[in-house]
Amino acid sequence: MTSAAQMPANSGSTSTLHSDSKNTHESDPLRTAHGVYVTVHGHFYQPPRENPYLDAIERQPSAAPFHDWNERIHWECYRPNAFARVLNDRGEVMGIVNNYEYFSFNIGPTLMSWLERYDLEVYQRILEADAKSSQRLHGHGNAIAQVYNHIIMPLANERDKYTQIRWGKEDFRSRFGRDPEGMWLAETGVDYPTLEALVAEGIRFVILAPSQAQRCRPFPTKDNPNPEWYEVGGSQIDPTRPYRCYLKPTLDTSSSPLSTIHDSSKDGSREGLPYIDIFFYDGPISRDMGFSDVVYNSTHFAGRIGSAVRGDHRPAQLISVATDGETFGHHKKGTEKTLAYAFTTEFPEQGWTVTNFAHYLSLNSPSWEVELKPITAWSCAHGVDRWQDNCGCGGEGGVWHQKWRRPLRDALNWLRDQLIEVYEEYGRLLFRDPWQARDEYIQVMRDRSSANVNRFLSRHQTHKLTAAEQVDALRLLEMQRHALLMFTSCGWFFEEISRPEGTQILRYAARALELAGEVAGVQLEKGFVKHLGLAPSNVDLFKHGGEIYRQLVLTAQLGFKQVAAHYAISSLFTNQGAALGTGHSTLGTHTKRVYCYAVNELDYQLQRMGSLTLAVGNLKLVSEITWESEHLVFAVLHLGGWDFHCCIQQFTGRRDYTQLKEKVFGALQQASAAHTILAMTQFFGEDTFSLENLFAEERHRIMRLLSQETLTRLGQLYTQVYRDNYGVLMAFHRDEIPVPQELQVAAEIALGHRCMMTLRSLEQDITEPQMRWNHIVELEAIATEAKHLRCRLNIPDGKQILEQLIVRSLWQLLHDANGSFNADIQQLERLIDVGDQLNIDISLHRSQELYFSCLHSQIIPLCLTTLSNEEDIYQCRQLLKLGKKLAVDVSMIANQLP
Repeated sequence: MTSAAQMPANSGSTSTLHSDSKNTHESDPLRTAHGVYVTVHGHFYQPPRENPYLDAIERQPSAAPFHDWNERIHWECYRPNAFARVLNDRGEVMGIVNNYEYFSFNIGPTLMSWLERYDLEVYQRILEADAKSSQRLHGHGNAIAQVYNHIIMPLANERDKYTQIRWGKEDFRSRFGRDPEGMWLAETGVDYPTLEALVAEGIRFVILAPSQAQRCRPFPTKDNPNPEWYEVGGSQIDPTRPYRCYLKPTLDTSSSPLSTIHDSSKDGSREGLPYIDIFFYDGPISRDMGFSDVVYNSTHFAGRIGSAVRGDHRPAQLISVATDGETFGHHKKGTEKTLAYAFTTEFPEQGWTVTNFAHYLSLNSPSWEVELKPITAWSCAHGVDRWQDNCGCGGEGGVWHQKWRRPLRDALNWLRDQLIEVYEEYGRLLFRDPWQARDEYIQVMRDRSSANVNRFLSRHQTHKLTAAEQVDALRLLEMQRHALLMFTSCGWFFEEISRPEGTQILRYAARALELAGEVAGVQLEKGFVKHLGLAPSNVDLFKHGGEIYRQLVLTAQLGFKQVAAHYAISSLFTNQGAALGTGHSTLGTHTKRVYCYAVNELDYQLQRMGSLTLAVGNLKLVSEITWESEHLVFAVLHLGGWDFHCCIQQFTGRRDYTQLKEKVFGALQQASAAHTILAMTQFFGEDTFSLENLFAEERHRIMRLLSQETLTRLGQLYTQVYRDNYGVLMAFHRDEIPVPQELQVAAEIALGHRCMMTLRSLEQDITEPQMRWNHIVELEAIATEAKHLRCRLNIPDGKQILEQLIVRSLWQLLHDANGSFNADIQQLERLIDVGDQLNIDISLHRSQELYFSCLHSQIIPLCLTTLSNEEDIYQCRQLLKLGKKLAVDVSMIANQLP
């Protein structure tokens, strides 16, 4: 057997590269296997963070100032990579690059679903990037699929393996309009049964870490029918070529895959065996991307890539690197610009071809085969123990143990197996093939419209289902969806079970338990909590997983009564027929939406008496996910301020409801809160809901509304203090004496209050030219005062309003000037200047993108075709001056104007 030391070594030189490139200059590297190819793979993924009951992500304070971590990372990474800047030495935008056109990438389906909801523009840029890369690379797009919700595949049972692959494929197909050629495995976790499932589902290749290979050898030939193996178990495999991994058709998963495969073909032949192709990324460069500063400079990055080019005169070679996509912009701010310049300039100047794995595979079929270590992943040195044992990975050098990992895995495996029994027993009564129905449920998860759900049920039902049976069918499928979500890898990744990631997978488990109980009446929770009790926490407050479940999971469960209470309290602050604030939208005349619940308002009556407000209503709630429904009655009393008293009960008939309304509103006529609450208690009982029971988004909205009157009064008070003491403040600043804190705070609040009022007025009057001027002048005056008094205005809402006003004004200027070009461009320039003067750190990114998109399509053609017209030349100069103010490089065209 040949040692790894005898394999061709990395020359570390790029001189051969350049000479090779010159010799093959006449060849097209996109069509022929010639030269050096580079692939940068980004694994873009966020764990599912949705509340299992609301199908929405709630506010996460740790992500402030953003709503949640998805939103924060989106603005730091996903959007910047869709609009990556190429800058000149003056910091001006020379180009805007969609990095997804050049990345090889996978984006987790749970993240793509969020992007589709949150930022359709970026979502479409990603889809367009794949289509453009497919055109450029002869039918091979940059995107590859991912196992659906990032479970560790070697730890999944066979059915879950196949469902994860099938859901990942179908989600990919529905978005990108083609079948995936490759698939990303969560944490690159792999074993031979996983590869077997991938092959069975038509996946052509996967990407792995070099440490996951055991040995490799060239294909047998007539001259060398049984070539020797190279042992490469210490990450010594050559990552510049693809490898073929052969599988035994009936793999014995209980024995070593290496021994079974080797014994099956002692003559070296692999003919007839199924296989999958494997790319191993360059480990050292990939690590440098994540843990050094190499990606902060495109020249350094290209140099680091070049150091891996092999000088052994092979016709073609691939330098591939892989890392978390969030590295570029989130973990390492601004590095999306490095990639943009490297993709479009540095790599082509070196003679390298930017490609993806599928395209390279189409040009370079493997000529080597590889055997893998039995069970491995890229972020654990102990196989996959990071997701099932106290292996130390993820401890970050701290003193906390991970003894909870094995009991957590055992508890969820136990629950999974119990849920399988429920699913099979009750599913076979409703579905012709329950497991096929689960595999195809992804079609419903992508489109929950009634028509689509009905089509799905019609395809799979054993008979025409009643309304109750339809609900049970959807409950069973949702139970299985949550049973898969509870294995999301992030729950084990870190050092403590009570972290948000561990709590989240337990919330999915709790929802699966609840659904099983509703369909089958089984009581599995006690057994599950008992298993969790064996998972010791590092936090004294929790002690073990069972206590975490009681304190952090059970307390977060929601039912129809909570949804009704949410609706009832919110209705006091909402005009009838309008949307109910955050998380709500109007569906029809009397039907509204509260997250994933349709609310059909059958009756609603509101009365005010002094400081008291009372509303009584009759609702039908329907879950848009399981089609479960409840008919409920509510009464909610607002006693003023933060004090609410809300009661909910089942609807028991029109007569009872009419009597309830008469009694409760009759008690209100006495203008007595005590009498009204007593009447409510007589009908509803002791259970009540308050502001604290609202879902977080709406609770915060109402808290802001309730605080608004007080804040307005305070704003007026501070404004008066500021006016009365303006001369004193100026004297302190003139003599450079420290200003009393109370006076400085009064100035900052007063000016911030005045600035917000002006911005909101400008927002309303943006189409009125004279009013626009008045508001802009007022903003300039505020900025001048703030500068003289050294005030720092804290107005995040004002920052957002100003950014949007600039974008709206720019769009109007470029697309709908209405003969007022001169005034519009002057006002726009002064708006941009006001942002700087107010010192509120406005972002001009969207305005840059809008201007840049029109630069080549509208502005440059205008400037080049109207040079003889004085007025048009003036407009061109003004437009180019605006581009400079937006930090866009317009020097080339500006120099051509007379």
